[in-house]
Amino acid sequence: MKKRAAALCGAAAVLAGMVTAVPAGASGALAAAPTAKLAWKKCATGDYPTLQCTTLKVPLNHGEPDGRKITLALSRVPHTAKKYQGPLVVNPGGPGGSGRTLAGFVASSLPKKVAAQYDVIGFDPRGVGASKPALDCRPGHFGPVRPDSLPADARTERANLKRAKAFADACAKKYADVLPFIDTVSSVKDMDAIRAALGAKRINYFGYSYGTYLGAVYAKLFPHRVRRAVLDSVVDPSGVWYDDNLRQDQAFNDRHRALMAWIAKHDKTYRLGTDPEKIEAKWYAMRAALARKPADGKVGPSELEDTFMPGGYYDGYWPHLAEAFAAYVKKKNDDPLVEAYENFGAVDAAGDNGYSVYTSVQCRDARWPRDWAEWRDDNWLMYEKAPFMTWNNAWYNAPCAFWPTEALDPVDVSNTALPPVLILQATDDAATPYEGGVATHQLLRNSSLVVEQGGGNHGISLSGNTCLDKHLAAYLTDGRVPHGTGEVDAVCAKLPAPKPLSKRAASASSRGSTLHGLLGFRG
Repeated sequence: MKKRAAALCGAAAVLAGMVTAVPAGASGALAAAPTAKLAWKKCATGDYPTLQCTTLKVPLNHGEPDGRKITLALSRVPHTAKKYQGPLVVNPGGPGGSGRTLAGFVASSLPKKVAAQYDVIGFDPRGVGASKPALDCRPGHFGPVRPDSLPADARTERANLKRAKAFADACAKKYADVLPFIDTVSSVKDMDAIRAALGAKRINYFGYSYGTYLGAVYAKLFPHRVRRAVLDSVVDPSGVWYDDNLRQDQAFNDRHRALMAWIAKHDKTYRLGTDPEKIEAKWYAMRAALARKPADGKVGPSELEDTFMPGGYYDGYWPHLAEAFAAYVKKKNDDPLVEAYENFGAVDAAGDNGYSVYTSVQCRDARWPRDWAEWRDDNWLMYEKAPFMTWNNAWYNAPCAFWPTEALDPVDVSNTALPPVLILQATDDAATPYEGGVATHQLLRNSSLVVEQGGGNHGISLSGNTCLDKHLAAYLTDGRVPHGTGEVDAVCAKLPAPKPLSKRAASASSRGSTLHGLLGFRG
């Protein structure tokens, strides 16, 4: 949802063309007469020269199929092999993430022989990106400098509450007729409309982050429409969504401390000391200084948290963050910090759109406390254990305390009707902690859990780990999954930690950086 991610996700333009016929050798279980004609046309980018785009109209309210229609923006990288295994629908998470460019990334990152057997299908979910209408409740909501996220006094708490309520009120005013239909179940029904329009009896699915919950709900509602499913970095379905967001806070705090330990290890480069706890104290001193005087009138304490939070998603950002931190502390130079904020923390129009859909889905999907006292008590209790992102995360979700739509009940995703499902999870993931992968593995009979031991990145396949990617390729080739005897079916070693910035290090991490740019943050 941040500026950097939005620029990558918005690379493809939505146009129109003709659907490719299913080859004569395709399995009858995959082929079906299309219920709608999809007109595909080229929307190639430099990185993804075979990308195609189209649009599909679906009901705003699937309970009224002949009522008002909205438009979904789709993308495709067509299969090229004689052996055709059907559509592989991909989603980057969010909720609110644009998925059109992800289709190009997945198709180009899988082994060529594997990708060639699938039509890789991306889409912007309802409300997102090039889909229409695209939501933007309150443009500039994240413009700097925001109130300090830490509500140390009543005035600061009131200022943050005012912002949260203003966002919810703006959504209610602009999109009263749309908000009741921006939710996970509606998006799942859109996915089945995409399946039908593709002329497929079943789909293959590959989702990251929130996309794992989207896929699990699709599998619950349409179990016999699922051929294969890959869930990478898994949402805990038992905590949708208030509890899941609280559980993130401890994990993000641990990842922030991992960054401090990494900086200590590279003291020859950063000169911030060799004691991680003392380095962490310097970070909080920097935060306090920015509360008194924001850097360049842009980076106050809330913006500082926004800037460093992506380091919890992907350690490839650590060298950039460490350089900005060291320059501020050692040289009193805030230029690198401002640059880091602009790269990782600043929110542009695409980010405003993503956040509008994020809140719309999360606030509609499940019940949130309406009494702010409950939020206050829960978050102060968590802050005592995990100060890094607790209150920033609370304010990010606080519009749900004032949301205008009635809440739905979360979907019970337990499932005994699926073919084998591949689950990929890092043990130290902050955004979707490890317990979510284990819980989903237990809920989906015949699923297989592959763990990246000691890994802390969020979104771990197609990011450079050859062990994980071999399991992914084997599964997409012929449905093979590993089978273990305990909680975990297979274990992969984590990738090496990043090195301080150099041309070689930047080159080595480019694939992971591309993926994490597409996944965005808060996903």
